[in-house]
Amino acid sequence: MNTIEEHINSINTKLQLLLKKYAALQKENSLLCKEIETYRKNEKDYSEKITSLEIQTGILKSSAGKLNDKEKHDFEKRINTYIKDLDKYIAMLNN
Repeated sequence: MNTIEEHINSINTKLQLLLKKYAALQKENSLLCKEIETYRKNEKDYSEKITSLEIQTGILKSSAGKLNDKEKHDFEKRINTYIKDLDKYIAMLNN
């Protein structure tokens, strides 16, 4: 009987240790998920900032007259895209 009780106690101890490790891993996973979400938000913010700065750079180059033909064409395409988007939004607001 004594050996069975020892085995049960050993299994119980191992189970308790396993549950503690599981809880620690869940906590670590939760922290890592929050960290990933923060990084994704930062990445989105930085991407928007880069896009904004690229637009500003294009506008400054255009106003200074320092665009080469390819840059001028790209700038015109971007402006036309923005105009189309604005037209869509205005049409949606009117409906």
